[in-house]
Amino acid sequence: MNSHELIESFGEFARSKNIDRPTMMSILDDVFRTMIRKKFDQDENFDVIINPDNGDLEIWRNREIVDDNSEDIWDHDKITLTDAQKIEPDFEVGESVAEGVKLEDFGRRAVLMARQTLIQRVKDLERDNLYQKYKDQVGEIVTGEVYQVWSREALIMDKDDNELVMPKGEQIPKDRFRKGDTVRAVVHRVEVINGTPKIILSRAAPAFLERLFELEVPEIYDGLIVIKNVVREPGERAKVAVESYDERIDPVGACVGMKGSRIHPVVRELENENIDIINYTDNLELYIARALSPAKVGSMKINQESGRVSVFMKPDQVSLAIGRGGANIKLASRLVGMEIDVFREAIDYEEDISLDEFQDEIEPWVLAELKKIGLDTGRAVLAVKKDDIVRRTELEEEMVDDVYRVIRQEFADDEDLDDSALEAAKTRTTTDATVKDDAATDEEAAVTHASATETAPEHTPLVTEATDENKPTTEEAGASSPAEPAQ
Repeated sequence: MNSHELIESFGEFARSKNIDRPTMMSILDDVFRTMIRKKFDQDENFDVIINPDNGDLEIWRNREIVDDNSEDIWDHDKITLTDAQKIEPDFEVGESVAEGVKLEDFGRRAVLMARQTLIQRVKDLERDNLYQKYKDQVGEIVTGEVYQVWSREALIMDKDDNELVMPKGEQIPKDRFRKGDTVRAVVHRVEVINGTPKIILSRAAPAFLERLFELEVPEIYDGLIVIKNVVREPGERAKVAVESYDERIDPVGACVGMKGSRIHPVVRELENENIDIINYTDNLELYIARALSPAKVGSMKINQESGRVSVFMKPDQVSLAIGRGGANIKLASRLVGMEIDVFREAIDYEEDISLDEFQDEIEPWVLAELKKIGLDTGRAVLAVKKDDIVRRTELEEEMVDDVYRVIRQEFADDEDLDDSALEAAKTRTTTDATVKDDAATDEEAAVTHASATETAPEHTPLVTEATDENKPTTEEAGASSPAEPAQ
């Protein structure tokens, strides 16, 4: 291989790797000077002239002519008069000689080694550029094309054909990639393994959700709204705490957008991940209450030293606070940075139990008989004497005894079941029963009067009032804006 072929092949290779001309010239000069040092021990008096455009290479050795008997004839930059006149007969002592060195003079092995060195230097430079490029982009979103999918990771190619890796643990569980798919992810970290940089992408990192919001919400991009914290269970649920620096802007509403127009693209990108957007506050108690949304908190006790919070709420709110698989309370704890323990409110839970809770142990028709006389709770039943229940219902004494037994077992560990509580329940039950008895008497009279003139309908239509459960929530749109807890 001559110098022209070597320079030309290297130039094409360097240009294919997007190596600029000054860098390419520097690499060529460094490699050839390394060859010179190996053959002549030093390269101080050598000139290397390279033209990568046409593949020209010139190497000149510069030496000063000295007398044959001089003591300096062994210096690397000196040449005897006799040797100089072999190059040009007209040379004299004191003149300088520029002797051309051909690439073939270094030997075939040295030339092949130089070629491998040039290629390796370009590859090293390419790896270094790749590392520096993505090191500065950690936490930023990149777009690539799926090149290969394996069981443990997916190989992504960026626009410059650089290889990026997305491990299975950094993918959303619902992600299903195929070759050729375009995918967006955040640069999670950059590692160097055996001198080769490894770019690891992630779609499961909280930073990915944060960058998506920056793309969809201009107020976040402009800095008017700040994302204080993001916690995620990838593909399932996420909580985002936001704060507005402009009191005229509602941070939650700005992130959701008109009819969810801003949050819907984020939800779709995250494979329908349920996102709760929470208004951040420095009031820790209020912040915790918002973090537990959609559950409504009754009261709480905060222990700053142990980093634990005891939250008390009504029984029907406990399951909402915990969430499916404990996801809601787990994310809330991570969001506020404290361990949250949820308890049922003692007063509301122990005060009484609805008869509907005994459907598994007491037959429905028995419960219906008790409700007819105004007995809707367990304590209300225990507050009424057995004889009164038998007299006012169609139940037998044995059946009433079984009802007492079942209800007493439920209250067996309840220390609040004392005489005063029973007396209060008895008073309430007696009042309700009197009203219902009077209403029943009036109803019987009305029915008797109506039967004399017309036939009463067999069915009475059931009228129910709309409850909050039937109202649409923002969560149906892919996000929830928690209501402010009662102060």
